[in-house]
Amino acid sequence: MNAKQAIAATLNTSSMVLGAYIGDLTDEELMERPGEGCNHIAWQLGHLISSECYLLNSLVEGAAPELPAGFAENHAKEKGTDDNPANFCTKQQYEELFENVHAATKAALEGLSEADLDEPLTGPMAERFPTKGHMWVLLSTHCMMHAGQIVPVRRRLGKPVTI
Repeated sequence: MNAKQAIAATLNTSSMVLGAYIGDLTDEELMERPGEGCNHIAWQLGHLISSECYLLNSLVEGAAPELPAGFAENHAKEKGTDDNPANFCTKQQYEELFENVHAATKAALEGLSEADLDEPLTGPMAERFPTKGHMWVLLSTHCMMHAGQIVPVRRRLGKPVTI
């Protein structure tokens, strides 16, 4: 397995885990927070989608699909305390957007060479992630960072263990 294949496998695994954790949740349950001071699941899903677009465009300019008007703003850090379901999407909408963005991410990764991963990253995240390969690792693991926050909600709601 080469680096591109490892990144692709990580993307797929992260997506699979996230999908398993939200698969049986309702739109209403997406508004649940894992704990005090934590963002609800709907916000986290929107954040993951918006962030993937941002990270993907930092790697391959213009590769991310356009998000609906206001989507990124509704899922910005400042909106994490918003509990109004009308300001967020349905689970189906999040799943469709996630799939579209994820397809673009996979296509962009497929178009890279192994050498492309060694190219220096430019921009505000370059200090922490010096190469494009480092940024691809972040992009491929970001879902997993948030997936663990869904588990306490699942337990509180009496949902079955899915993984």
